Amino acid sequence: MSNGLNSLSDVLKQAQKLQEQMTELQRQAGERSVEASAGGGMVKAVVNGRLELVSIEIDPEALKSSDKEMLQDLVIAAVNQGIRNAQALVAQEMKKLTGGLGLPGLDLG
Repeated sequence: MSNGLNSLSDVLKQAQKLQEQMTELQRQAGERSVEASAGGGMVKAVVNGRLELVSIEIDPEALKSSDKEMLQDLVIAAVNQGIRNAQALVAQEMKKLTGGLGLPGLDLG
C-alpha cells in the first residue's frame, strides 16, 4: 500500500511543480507582447500575453479620411488579430510546458 501512497505523493509533487511553472509562464506572458496590423499597417495594435491591449497606433493618413466606419473596422480588426496572436503565443508556450499533454482546461487556442 505504501507504494500507492508514494505514487500519489509523486503525482502531487509533479502537479505542484506544474502549477508553479504555469504561474511563472503567466507572469512571463504578461511581459511579452505581439503586434498586429490592419489596412496595410494603417492601424497597429500591441497586445500582451495577458490579452490586454497595450497600445494602438493609427497612421495620420487614416485620420484624414472621412470614413469613420472604415477606421473603426480597422481598429477592431487590428485588436482582434493582436488578441489571436497573443493567444497563439501563450498556447505555444503552454504546449512547451505541458509537453503537449492535452490537459483538460488548458486549451488556450
